[in-house]
Amino acid sequence: MKAKLHGFFGAVALLCIATFWVSTVVSEAFLDLASVTLVKNAILTGMWLLIPAMAATGGSGFSLARTRRGRIVEVKARRMKLVAANGVLVLLPSAFVLASWANAGRFDGAFYALQALELLAGAANITLLTLNLRDGLRLAGRLPVRSSALERE
Repeated sequence: MKAKLHGFFGAVALLCIATFWVSTVVSEAFLDLASVTLVKNAILTGMWLLIPAMAATGGSGFSLARTRRGRIVEVKARRMKLVAANGVLVLLPSAFVLASWANAGRFDGAFYALQALELLAGAANITLLTLNLRDGLRLAGRLPVRSSALERE
């Protein structure tokens, strides 16, 4: 049951981050500034789902890792440290600043530079969480374990 909850919380976190990322790209590329502001505020609201999902994913993963050893478990743990650092140091502060600037109508070079950084950090987290999802499926026996894939990581 713990493994299923871990997978569920991880999927929710990944879906949140992917939704934030796609919404940002679509609003910036195709919609007006009012829509960009709406998306920036919606992302802040979505943190109420993302942060507990990430905490539950990390906590359940840590608990599951106590009884397991091996390269896949180590790689997943290392990736999660990067995801957490990226989230706390880049994504969360950026979300607050970008929403504040958007609400103030400040769509200047600094806004777009920070937006680019946020999109890069978000893409990194999407990639890392997707790799952890894949490896979680391998640990659960739902995907074959390929030793060559592990040697590359």
